[in-house]
Amino acid sequence: MRLPFSTWLIAVALFLLSASLCAQDSFTPNEKPVLNVQRTSATIKVDGELDDAGWQSAAKADNFAENTPRDRVKPPVETEVLVTYDSDNFYLAFICYDDPTTVRASMRDRDEIFNDDYVGILLDTYGDAAWAYEIFVNPLGLQGDLRWIPDGEEDIRFDIVFYSQGRITDKGWQVEVAIPFSSLRFPVKPTQEWRATFWRNRPRSDRERSTWAAIDRDQPCFPCQFGTLMGFENAKPGSRLEVLPAIIGFQSAALRNPDNPRSALENSDPDGEASLNLRYLLSSDLTADVTYNPDFSQIESDAAQVDVNNNFALFYPEKRPFFQEGSDLFNTFSDVVYTRSINDPLFAAKLTGRLASRTAVGYIAARDEHSPLLLPFDEHTDLAEVGKSISNIVRIKQTIGEDSYIGAIATDRRLDDGGSGSVLGGDFSLRLNKNYRVGAQWLASHTDEPDNLSLFGDPSRFDDGQHTAAFDGENYWGNTIYAGVAREARLWNWELEYRQVSPTFRADNGFIFRNNQREGSFETALFFRPKSKTFIEVTPSLAVGRIWNFSGARKDEWVSPELEVLLPAQTVVQGGWLYSRETFQGIFFPGIRHYRLYVESRFSEPLSLGGQVMRIKYIARRLETPVLGHGWELNAFCTLKLFQRLIIRPEYSYEELNNPETDESIYAGYILRTQINYQFTREWFLRLIVQYDNFDRVMGIEPLLSYKLNPFTIFYLGSTHSYQNLRDTREMIQGSRQFFFKFQYLLRA
Repeated sequence: MRLPFSTWLIAVALFLLSASLCAQDSFTPNEKPVLNVQRTSATIKVDGELDDAGWQSAAKADNFAENTPRDRVKPPVETEVLVTYDSDNFYLAFICYDDPTTVRASMRDRDEIFNDDYVGILLDTYGDAAWAYEIFVNPLGLQGDLRWIPDGEEDIRFDIVFYSQGRITDKGWQVEVAIPFSSLRFPVKPTQEWRATFWRNRPRSDRERSTWAAIDRDQPCFPCQFGTLMGFENAKPGSRLEVLPAIIGFQSAALRNPDNPRSALENSDPDGEASLNLRYLLSSDLTADVTYNPDFSQIESDAAQVDVNNNFALFYPEKRPFFQEGSDLFNTFSDVVYTRSINDPLFAAKLTGRLASRTAVGYIAARDEHSPLLLPFDEHTDLAEVGKSISNIVRIKQTIGEDSYIGAIATDRRLDDGGSGSVLGGDFSLRLNKNYRVGAQWLASHTDEPDNLSLFGDPSRFDDGQHTAAFDGENYWGNTIYAGVAREARLWNWELEYRQVSPTFRADNGFIFRNNQREGSFETALFFRPKSKTFIEVTPSLAVGRIWNFSGARKDEWVSPELEVLLPAQTVVQGGWLYSRETFQGIFFPGIRHYRLYVESRFSEPLSLGGQVMRIKYIARRLETPVLGHGWELNAFCTLKLFQRLIIRPEYSYEELNNPETDESIYAGYILRTQINYQFTREWFLRLIVQYDNFDRVMGIEPLLSYKLNPFTIFYLGSTHSYQNLRDTREMIQGSRQFFFKFQYLLRA
C-alpha cells in the first residue's frame, strides 16, 4: 500500500526532530577535563596563521559547553584550542568557527576589547582557587588581561606581558598567543599541573559564553570547576631582573593672581625628572619591587563625582602601575589598605608572592612627601594634610583547601612631625560546603595624634565627649569587627552580615570614612531562568538593614526590593524602591525614599547605551538646618563605534534637590564627560577627554597621544587645560595648563 505524500512528509519531519533531540541529548559537557601538553620541537611564529610545524604535536581542547545564556548545552558554533610549549613560552591557538560577517572586532587600546568577540584562558597555576590569571584576545589579536579574585570579582588593573596576533578567516576567526613563563608565577616542580579552562565570548543577540570545562551555576567556586593542564616539564620563570627606567618632562602655567580669574597665565620653566623601577624575582613564587622617585601621576584624571550633598569622602580607584601586582592580596572585609593614601612617595618597595605553595605574603613600604589623612566620624569625613611620613603594610594569607583562607594584616604610618596610626588584626573566609560560606575579621587600631592644631584644629568632640577632633596629641585605641554568612547557589542566594566600627577606630593607610556605628544587614535574591524567548533571566531581590551608634541610638534603617530582568539584545532592565528612616544631626527623618529605573542595552555593535532615572526624597545635609528635600537624579551614557578605529563615549549626570516647603532649589547641576578614542594601530592611539562640571563651573580638556608596545613600555605626550566659567559674564577663562611627556621602557635581564 502506498502511503500519501503528506504521511511521508510528517514521518520525515518526526524523524529529523527526534534525531535533533537525540543529538542534543547526546551532548556531554567536559567535567573537569584533563589535557596532556607536550613540548614542541619546532618553532612557532606568532602571526595568526597557524601554519608553523610547532603546532603539529600540540594537544587539542574542544567540546566547549555554553554557560550563558543557556546552561551546559552545545554552543551554536564550534571552538578548538591547540596547546603546546617550548623552553620560554606557553602557546595557545584558538580556532573559532563562525560566520565571518557577524564577528565583532574593534581596533582598540589594551583592555578595551570586552564588548568584542574574544577568547582566552583562565589559569590557576597553584590550583587552590585563591586567584587566577585571565588572558584574552579579540579577533584582531588585541589584548585584555585581568586577575580573577574570590567573590566573583576581577582586578581590571592587572597586566602581564604576552604576545598575540589574530585574523578573520572565511570560516570564522583564529588567534595565536605566546605567554612567556617569565610573565607567570607558579610552583617550582619538575612537571607542572595547572588548573585552567578556555573561554569564548560571542556577543550577538545575546552574549553567548562557552567554556572548555563546563560550569555548574550551582557551584559558586568558579576555579574549582576548571580542567587540568598536565605537562610543562622543567618550566622556569625566566628572567630574574626587570628594569623599568622612565623620563618625565613637563611645563605648566597658572594664574598670576589666583583670586583674579582674569589675570594672565604665568608660565613656569620647563622641568623634567627621571625615575627607576626595579623588579627582582627572588624565586618563581616571590617578587621584590623597588622604585625611586617614581612618577605616580596619572595620564587620565579621575572622572568627576557629584558630592554636593555628600558628607563622606569619595572613593577613587587606584590607577598607578606600581601597586597593581598582588593588589588583591591586600583586600579584606574592611578597607584598611587604600594605596592612594600613599600620595607622593619619594621611595617605595613591595614584596609579593608566596613563601610556600599555600602561604601568600605582601609587604609595602613607602616614604611619602605629602600624606593625606582621612578622619572618620559618624556623620561626616574630614581630610587633613599631615606632611611627610613612612608607611609599612604587611599581609599574610594562608589558603585552606579550595576557596578558603585565614589571614592577618598590619599597617603602620609614622609622621615626621609626630603622630602615628597603626592597625593589626586577622580574618578568615571558609567555604563550609558547596553553597555556604562564613567569614569574619577583627581589627584593632592605635592612633597617636600629632600635637599640631595648625594641621587640624576642629574643637568638636567625639566618643561621648572623651576626645577632641583637633590634633592636640591625644592617643587612643579602636576596633572594628565584621562577621558574615552567605549562601550562593543556582536559584537562591542570601547574605547576612554584621559590622561594627568603634568611635575611635581609624586606618591611616585605609579608606575608613565613617565610624561609631553598628550595622546589621540581610540581602537575598532568586534567579529564575525561564525557557522563554523574551526573558533570559528574572531576578527579584530584597535588602534590609539597620545602623545604630555605640550609644544605642538608631541612625538609619532601610528596606529595598528590586527586580532585574535580562532580555535579548544584551539588554538589562532594573527597577527598585528604597524606603529609609534616618537620624541626622539629631533630627529624625522617616520619609527617605527613592524609586529607580535602570536600562542598559548593547543591541548593536555600532551603538550601545543606557541610563538611570531616580525620583528621590533625600536629606539636604549641607543646610544649616537639614530638611528632607525632593528631586531627581539622572544618568545617561552610550558607546558609539563610528567605525573600527573610532569610539566615542559621552556620559551625562544630573542631580537636583528642592525644598519641600518653598519649592526652591537647594542644589541643581550636571556633569558632562565625553571621551573620544582613535586607534591608529594596535600600539598608537589618540584620546581626548572633555569634561564640564556645572556644580563648580569648571571645564577640563585632556588630549593624549600614546604609544604602547606592552603594558610597561609606553610613550605618552599630552596636556591638560582647565577653564573656569565665570558666573557674572559666563566667560570661559583658562585657569591652568600643563604640557607633559613620559617615556618608560621595560628591560628584562
